[in-house]
Amino acid sequence: MKNFTIAVTFIFLAAALGTAVPAAAHCQIPCGIFDDELQVQSMEQDITTIEKSMNQINTLGAATAVNYNQLVRWVMNKEEHAQKVQDIVTAYFMAQRIKPPTDLTDEAATKDYVNKLTLLHAIQIHAMKAKQSTDLAEIATLRDLVSQFRKAYFGEEAKHTH
Repeated sequence: MKNFTIAVTFIFLAAALGTAVPAAAHCQIPCGIFDDELQVQSMEQDITTIEKSMNQINTLGAATAVNYNQLVRWVMNKEEHAQKVQDIVTAYFMAQRIKPPTDLTDEAATKDYVNKLTLLHAIQIHAMKAKQSTDLAEIATLRDLVSQFRKAYFGEEAKHTH
């Protein structure tokens, strides 16, 4: 068990140091080409990939003969997709799409703005927690938060189904 703990610690350290991914959610020049729905769908797909990675990590880690090569690959995959979620939140929505109210005395607009930022911040935090563990509760939380953000951003009529 001690060797397994050391190996897993090494794997997480290697994954953390080796997964710096440049932000690629969308360029930040004023091109005017935005596909907000696609970005939300990308986050949903990344969350599903994180979930599969967590399940694979748990399965591989519990095996009698641990396949460390595959274990490392699934950890790196989980890290990459959690980072993609974070990149979409910051580089796309927070930097470009969520605009502060022009009239700060407009309580409804300010409340809407704060709600969207709060949801995005929570998505950031739970994507980070998904990087740090294989707790599948983070997946359920991320899905719920993205669903809440979808409604806050697109409105109640935006009931996207796959």
